[in-house]
Amino acid sequence: MTTTYLTLLAADIVPFDWQRLLLSDQAPASYLWEVAGRSVFAFVLTIAALRITGKRGVRQLSLFEFGLLLVLGAAAGDATFYHDVPLLYVLVVFVVVMALYVLSNYLIDKASRIEHLLEGVPELIVIEGEIDLPAFTKASLTAQELFGQLRQYQVEHLGQVRRLYLEATGEVSVYFFEPQAERPGLPIWPELYHQPLHELPAAGRYACHACATVRELPAGPAPAQCPRCQRPDGWLAACNTPRQA
Repeated sequence: MTTTYLTLLAADIVPFDWQRLLLSDQAPASYLWEVAGRSVFAFVLTIAALRITGKRGVRQLSLFEFGLLLVLGAAAGDATFYHDVPLLYVLVVFVVVMALYVLSNYLIDKASRIEHLLEGVPELIVIEGEIDLPAFTKASLTAQELFGQLRQYQVEHLGQVRRLYLEATGEVSVYFFEPQAERPGLPIWPELYHQPLHELPAAGRYACHACATVRELPAGPAPAQCPRCQRPDGWLAACNTPRQA
């Protein structure tokens, strides 16, 4: 039965049939006016929901808030053009979801454990110019993402960074060394970072490509593994350029 139905359906479909692409056979052209009205209704509901969540950018949303917006977006999208989705149903979805949002904010204010469960906690990623690899791995963050955000703070190397936290919203909070306390560190310019060394051209200070620890190393073959993180990722000449705020 199913095979026969699919065969008939496939036979009925004409590729690039502009009549089918532009208008549905199940609704008249005048239904476009209802689509426009549904779109306005969904847009108003979405703006109202965003007003409740406050004046935040996308990167400032917690995972819980982002999930709520995905649910609202799915409900609003279905309501815009599916004729068999009553608008009252969509309104109920919005009311229930926003009620859950208000309730969750109340519970978060009352119990930090619930806040950690719903929104996550900040992760300390960089400590005294070195990367905490277990925390870095747990955060599911790539080096490109981390260093890209740091470069927006005019950071050239990790020796300028005293503390870096990955916030629950996905943003980073950076605390810098005082200028006189800066130290040599792992360079984060892409053209340098992507060329780790396994043969050191001269004696000097080198930073581990994986964890950014700095060691005084002689010229010649680089250590097969970093003594701190045990990773064989190679080394980069440590940079000591002072940060220009």
